[in-house]
This record gives sequence, structure tokens and C-alpha cells, in this order.
Amino acid sequence: MDNSSADAGLRGDMNSSGDRQARPEIVQAADGSRSSGTRRVTIQDVAKEAQVSISAVSKVLRDAYGVSPEMRAKVTEAIERLGYRPQAGARAMRGRSYTVGVMLAALSHPFQPEIVEGITDELEPGPYQEILITGGLTAPRQQRSIEALADRQVDGLVIITPEIDTAWLEQLGAGLPAVVVARHGGAVHFDTVVDDDRGGARLMVDHLVGLGHRSIVHTSHPTGSLKKPFVLSHTARRDGYVAAMKRHGLEPDVIETSYTEEGGYLAAVEALDRPSPPTAIFAGADIAAVGVLRAAEERGLGVPEDLTVTGYDNINASSIGRVALTTIDQSGHLTGQMSARLLLERLNGRTQPVHYVVAPRLLVRATSAAPSLRR
Repeated sequence: MDNSSADAGLRGDMNSSGDRQARPEIVQAADGSRSSGTRRVTIQDVAKEAQVSISAVSKVLRDAYGVSPEMRAKVTEAIERLGYRPQAGARAMRGRSYTVGVMLAALSHPFQPEIVEGITDELEPGPYQEILITGGLTAPRQQRSIEALADRQVDGLVIITPEIDTAWLEQLGAGLPAVVVARHGGAVHFDTVVDDDRGGARLMVDHLVGLGHRSIVHTSHPTGSLKKPFVLSHTARRDGYVAAMKRHGLEPDVIETSYTEEGGYLAAVEALDRPSPPTAIFAGADIAAVGVLRAAEERGLGVPEDLTVTGYDNINASSIGRVALTTIDQSGHLTGQMSARLLLERLNGRTQPVHYVVAPRLLVRATSAAPSLRR
């Protein structure tokens, strides 16, 4: 919630009738122009005055690592000239804000809210309160979202599935306690919590091969700009699937769309409309498996009689009786709990990085069976 209008009212003077009147503020830029009114001086004003980026001002305000003395002096002078005061400044001067920032990619991704539930439950007994923000799927927007949390003087961060460059995250972690979720490769200045995605994919392929399947399609998600070993879960799952198929002497068959219901549907349409369709589709995420089930239903295919469909994540909906999806459980709740626990340890003084791995479990339900002899 933006309290700028309320703050302006509180800064105003009382008139003779007891009503508050907003006190005009004067903003003078470097070129000598002045503007008056009730508008609060913003971080954008400071950036324009100092002729630097908003990100640079944010780093100076939170005393982040890597700010040069020249940059700090330029921004500080602009702040003093404009009279800028961050709204969260008073809390920062008193010490900790007892807030934890949590960035997730999107609320529409059903596994990520389960992680947040785990974070909430772990923080519940103590004084810390989580603040949520969605960062989207691109690095620039995710960086802006993280900086917005830092500007609100959160004491630490839990960052879920970031597409952001590793060097940027390392610099962030050097100045603010942070835990990154679902990103492989470890770190120096922040903690990481991941599922053993390669191992989980291997469990699923072994299950399907054990049932007699030889033609197994895997639906995946774009890798993006990240390079190994610093990859997100979907890339590690795909790598695990490819390695497991080759170990069984089978040809990997990956269709890349997206980890959404629509993405799973499109991948299934492509696979099922082939002259020789697969007998099993291993979706890289449960939400994508829902789309696969829709495509199978449209084609009159029974699951698992005509087509085996499996997923990954064990989201809450996957256990509903009508769905009963065979999947890999990576416990979103435990992932969230451990993320919060590691962050609290950092807030209490630990500086050595921790890489925590959640062990996956195969959950066999009603959507997987031996391939039909009719196909």
C-alpha cells in the first residue's frame, strides 16, 4: 500500500478550523528549475538530479556492496539538495524492520504459493513478517522487484526461481541476507534450497520404463539465458530425463513449451498428433500435466488405458481423486520452511553459505500404467 498521500497530510499544518493543510514542497533540479506542490520527492527525482539510474540510488540508500565513493557522493548530494527521505527510513534508523521480502515469479504458478506457505509457517512463531512481490519471468523485472523490497528496508530476502545473472545475485547477497530457491549451482554470498531435480526425473523415467514404456515424451520449459551450473529446476529436470533415457538405451524426446496448463496442452497436441505418438508423456510440472490430460481427453484417449501421463511437483490439486496424478513430490512446504530457517540463521549471524537439497519422492497414482497393446 502506498502511504505517500497520507504522509503528505500528516506533514501539513493545522488551519484555524483544525483541518490539516498540505505544506507545499519545493523541488529544485540541477538546472536551476524549481517546482512546487504537494508531491513527495521520489527516488526517481533523486536519480534524475544525480544523473544516475534508480538502481544506483537504491544501492546507495541500502549501503549495498560495490558502490563507488564517487557514486555515493553524487547520490548523497542529490538527496540533501532535494530533501528526500525514504518512507522506511525511520524504521531503518531504529534497527531491524522485522520484515522478510519474498519474490516469486507469479501467483499463477501453483507450486510457488506452497513454498510461501512454508515460509509463513516457519516465520509464524517469531517477530518476522513476510512481504510478497511477484517478479515475473524476466531478469530486469525481477531485479526491479527485488530492489523494491530492499528499498522497503526488509531485513532479508527469499528469492524464488530467479532468472537473474549470478554476479548480480552475489552482489546482492554480499549486502543483504538472502536465500535463493530452485536455482542450482550453489553460491558464495547467499544460501540455496533446491530439489534434486535430476534425481527426481530419473525416478520418473525408471518408473515408466519399468511399466514397459519405450516412447516417453518430456515437456519442458525454456532454459533462458542462464548457463550451467547455475540453472533453474526445469533445466535440471530435463537433463535428468535425458540422462535416464540414455541409460536405458532409449532416445530422449523433449518438447519445449512452458510450465503452464496451456504449455502442457500444446506439447501434448504436438506429440499426440504424430504418426507414431508416444505411450507416455512425462510433464515437467503438474500444471503442465493438466494440459496434457485435456489434450488426451479431446482425442478420446483414456488415461492410463491409452496414454500414461505423469507430472512433477505434487501440487495440492494433483491428489484430487478425479486427477490422481502420478508425480514427483518435492515438498513445496518443506522447501519454504527450510528457506525461512536458513534466512533466520543468516539474520542471527551465520555467514558461510549453505546449499540445501530436498530429496524427491515418486508418488504412483492412477494416471500411469503399462502401455496399451492396442497402440
